[in-house]
Amino acid sequence: MIFPRQCKEIGIATTRPCGDQVYFLSRYLIHDTPSGYEVLEVTPDQSGKRLMREVAGIRVLAGAGETWWYPEKVQLHDRALLVRLASESKKRCTIFTGIDDHTTFVCDPDLSLFQTVAVYDVIPPRLSLSACIRDLEKTGLFSELDVAFEHTIRDISQVDADIYPCRASGFVRTLDADLPLGGERVAGCLTATQFLRECYGEGFDVTDICPLSLVAKEPFIARCCRNERGGIGMHGGMFGAVVHWGASPFQIFSAVRDLLTRWRERNEGCGH
Repeated sequence: MIFPRQCKEIGIATTRPCGDQVYFLSRYLIHDTPSGYEVLEVTPDQSGKRLMREVAGIRVLAGAGETWWYPEKVQLHDRALLVRLASESKKRCTIFTGIDDHTTFVCDPDLSLFQTVAVYDVIPPRLSLSACIRDLEKTGLFSELDVAFEHTIRDISQVDADIYPCRASGFVRTLDADLPLGGERVAGCLTATQFLRECYGEGFDVTDICPLSLVAKEPFIARCCRNERGGIGMHGGMFGAVVHWGASPFQIFSAVRDLLTRWRERNEGCGH
């Protein structure tokens, strides 16, 4: 896969105000031909001192029949999205225009080059972790991390229970607002189990709804209300990051960044 890291490496070769010379930072040219756009790789003369330089080498990366220009403006820093869109185009090379009118392209898209992080979350209420990650992706904040996300969501309203965790989820009977009578089926977690035992004793059937109970892949990120579970490490035999229920966007981004750093170091240490 060829996917330039910086837009400044890409030039548009529609007109030639300086003849066959190219800008000294250019590494790729998008060339408009009678048959359509083609993408070229160029090597400017490194011995030159001017902004515009002679071309020391050139090759065609994708011809006009292999190239497509995506019709809508996109966030160029959402790299995983661009690779997905390029894969769907069925062309070897897809050119993209950014919301800031810069240009980039993806040639021979391959999402397997991105590290997939499994995201585990529950609803209702709002998908705080999953939704935050999607929002951060749209801003391009994960651009330098080469990461893709796979979301696993559990709808706790589908759990067969008499009492649910809290009023914020919109349920009729909740632990924070109603008095259990004993023997009820409860959708809860470790905290709910501890709360029931301390306040009402035994005799409750609790179905674990903690996102950590969903984890089946690594590396992963999940949220949990228990502070002692927070951080990066092994959970149930899986390596991942756990953030608190109310983690901020910055805390979530930092957790993903640090998780990927440690995961890659861990795998390099294993010779992978």
